[in-house]
Amino acid sequence: MRRKSKIIKVGNVPVGGNNPIVVQSMTTTDTRNIDATAEQIKKLEKAGCELVRVAVPDEEAAGAISRIKKRVSIPIIADVHFDYRLAVKSVEAGADGLRINPGNIGGKEKVRRVVDVCRERKIPIRIGVNAGSLDKKILKKYGGVCAQAMVESALENIKILEDMNFEEVKVSLKSSSVMLTVDAYRMIAQEVEYPLHIGITEAGTKDRALIKSALGIGILLNEGIGDTVRVSLTSDPVNEVWAAYEILRNLGLRKRGVELISCPTCGRCEIDLIKLAEEVERQVRFLDKPLRIAVMGCVVNGPGEAKEADIGIAGGKGFGLLFKNGKIIGKIPEKDIVYELLKEIEKC
Repeated sequence: MRRKSKIIKVGNVPVGGNNPIVVQSMTTTDTRNIDATAEQIKKLEKAGCELVRVAVPDEEAAGAISRIKKRVSIPIIADVHFDYRLAVKSVEAGADGLRINPGNIGGKEKVRRVVDVCRERKIPIRIGVNAGSLDKKILKKYGGVCAQAMVESALENIKILEDMNFEEVKVSLKSSSVMLTVDAYRMIAQEVEYPLHIGITEAGTKDRALIKSALGIGILLNEGIGDTVRVSLTSDPVNEVWAAYEILRNLGLRKRGVELISCPTCGRCEIDLIKLAEEVERQVRFLDKPLRIAVMGCVVNGPGEAKEADIGIAGGKGFGLLFKNGKIIGKIPEKDIVYELLKEIEKC
């Protein structure tokens, strides 16, 4: 059962309630480089990204948002730390959302300036709690980083905004620890009805981060927790978008993209299946078709699995049987398998 949450809008994208769980990423470019940032956002859009965050380290970066927005379609969230003036300028430049911590943006009047400009333009604020940057008094109270400390930090920041009658809020509580993150989200989910942005932060290089993110995000989503998702990778952010959809699709929550199944190979395999599967994966990874594609290595499990797929191959000795909708439609020499399979996929 999906956790009940209020609905906010980031640009034209509804977040929370029964709306689809939204896929988000963040640019790795210097926001002041308008050409590079807009180009990267376009690639993210093509991959299916629905919200994108950009770093705002200074006034030039804040001002660049207006020019970037003219060249892209998805809503832009400005990531601001410590300086309330950058938050105000980002909103005035057209940012569709803010990611700040009210507790470190300045005193009450500075926070009020940010809230006023967001209220005027109907811009939501994400309160982003990170385990690595908790307030010293909270760390002292709990004797270090723990889920309770993260939740208390979030609640303190939420109260700052609620005291100003501002409730267009989204919340995140991230750590590089899977179970610390999961525990913190479980706790905050019982405390507030604001939509939650979920992810494992600083998760590492691509392979390691994919495992940690699939575990943490998958646990939370399976418990109905999460309204927007980012898979944080030390990698091209386009891979973050692909990974998010893979997690969502495997949980039955979104349908974008293909599902590729392939066997682990064994001594019965008589074709170079690893090479074939990797090439098919490279070719179809960002294909926006709800297809189940099978790349199987032998005649034991291969034909049955391939028949269950929309399209696929089952290997023999130097050849592959090409299946489509449960029927064999060809016997293909090994050297032509990928080409013929992709040709049939294009027809789907």
